[in-house]
Amino acid sequence: MASHLQPDVVLERYASPEMTAIFSRERRIQLWRQLWVALAQAEGELGLSISKAQINELKQYRNKINWEVASKEEAEIRHDVMAHVRAFAKQCPKAAPIIHLGATSAYVTDNADLIVMREGLELILGKLAAVIDRLARFAEREKNTATVAYTHFQAAQPTTVGKRACIWVQNFVLDLFQLEFEVKGLCFHGVKGATGSQDSFLKLFDGDKEKVKKLDELVTRKMGFEKSYLVTGQTYPRKIDTRIVCLLALICESASKFSNDLRLLQALHQIAEPREGEQVGSSAMPYKQNPMRSERVTALSRYVINLVGNCFATGANQWFERTLDDSANRRLVIPHAFLLTDAVLDLGNNVATGLKVRHAVIAKHLEREMPFLQTEEILMAAVRTGGDRQVLHEKIRKHAEEVFKVVHEKEGANDLLARLRRDPAFKQVPPKLLVRTDPSRLVGMSPEQVEVFLEEVVAPIRKTYKSQIRHRPKIRV
Repeated sequence: MASHLQPDVVLERYASPEMTAIFSRERRIQLWRQLWVALAQAEGELGLSISKAQINELKQYRNKINWEVASKEEAEIRHDVMAHVRAFAKQCPKAAPIIHLGATSAYVTDNADLIVMREGLELILGKLAAVIDRLARFAEREKNTATVAYTHFQAAQPTTVGKRACIWVQNFVLDLFQLEFEVKGLCFHGVKGATGSQDSFLKLFDGDKEKVKKLDELVTRKMGFEKSYLVTGQTYPRKIDTRIVCLLALICESASKFSNDLRLLQALHQIAEPREGEQVGSSAMPYKQNPMRSERVTALSRYVINLVGNCFATGANQWFERTLDDSANRRLVIPHAFLLTDAVLDLGNNVATGLKVRHAVIAKHLEREMPFLQTEEILMAAVRTGGDRQVLHEKIRKHAEEVFKVVHEKEGANDLLARLRRDPAFKQVPPKLLVRTDPSRLVGMSPEQVEVFLEEVVAPIRKTYKSQIRHRPKIRV
C-alpha cells in the first residue's frame, strides 16, 4: 500500500538549503567522527599509546560514512552512538581499539550540537543583518511620507512611513545585539566523561590531573572553540538550549510584529507585500490579494515561539547529572527552531525588499482623519493662552464625539475644525491652527529620528555584515 504520509514539510517548503545542510544527518555524523579524531589526536599528543597510522586511518574515513552498516548496528543494539562507533571501527581496524576512548555518548552528541548551533546562529546573524538593511532602505526612502499613526488600532497622530519602519528595525537590532552576545559567549562541552567528573580520563592518564585538563583544552581548540564549560554533568547545561531557542523566538517575535503590522496595512490598502505576476490569492475569490508571505511569517513565528516552553520544561526536568528524556525532544525542537527562524528571516527579507507603498491611499486616510489629529496642537495652544487643559480637553472630546457620529454613521463631512472655530473656548487660538494643515507639520521629529537611527545604529551593522546583507533568498512557496 502506498504511503499517504506527508514529506517533512519543514524541509520541503520552508527551510533554506544552507540551514538544512547545517542540521543534516550527514553533518551531524561527520562531526561525531571529527570529534573522535580530535579526541584520539589529543590523547596521543598527551602520551597515550595511539599511533600516527591509527590517526591517519581515522582521518581517511572521517567523511566516508558507511550508513548501511551503522543502520544495521543500531537496529540490533538500539544505541545510535555505539552503532556509529562500530561502523567507524569496521572501516578503521587499526584504530578500532582507541575510538571513543574514555568518552561517553554526550562527548559526540553534545559537542556536535554546540557546533551546529553556533554555525546556525552565525548564519542567522547574517540573515538578520540583511533584514535590517532592507527595512532600513525602505525607512530611508519613506522617511518623509506622512501617515496616520495608530494606538489601539485607532487613528492617533501623524507619523511617517519611514519612522514606523524604524520601529520594526529597532526590534531586529535588539535581537542582533543579543545574538552577538550569545555567539560570543557560547562554550564547548569538552571532554567531561560519564558524569562530568572526568574520572575515566584521570584513569587513562594514571591520575595526572594536568593532562586531563590539557586534554579538555586541546580537544576544545581542535574543534574551533576557545573555552569549554568548566562544570557539567554528563551533558552541557540544558539551560543553554533554552537561552538559544528563546533568542530565536525573540527574532520570530520581531518578525511577527512586522508581518502583523503589514497584514493590517495591506487590509487598509496602504502598503502591500510583493506578489508574483501569476500569484493566486484565493481558490474561491479570484480578486483576492492576500498577504500570504506575511501570514506565513506569523504562522512559522508562532510555532518557534511556542517551542520555548518545551525547552524550559526539558531543562527543568534534567535529573542530577543527566536523564535521557531530553534526547528525542531536542532532536525535534532544536533543528525546527533554527530551520524555521531561518525561513522566517528569508521571508522577511523577501517582503521587505519588495514593499509597495500606495501613497494616494495613505494621503486619503490622512485627509479624512486630519481634523481629529490636529486637536492636540489646538489644545496646547489654547492652554498657552490661559485656558484650563481639563476643561478644554472635555470640550474637544464632546465635539469630536459628535463629528465621529456624523462621519462614521452618516457618512457626512468632518467639520470638527469649524465647530472649534465657533466655540468661544478656543477664540484665543491662532486662526491658522483651526484650518486643515499640512500633515508634515504634525509628524514631529519623525524624519530626523529616522536619519539619526540609520546613521548611528544601522550604519555600523551594515559595515560589520557587509557581505551577508547582499543575501537574496529564494522563496519556494
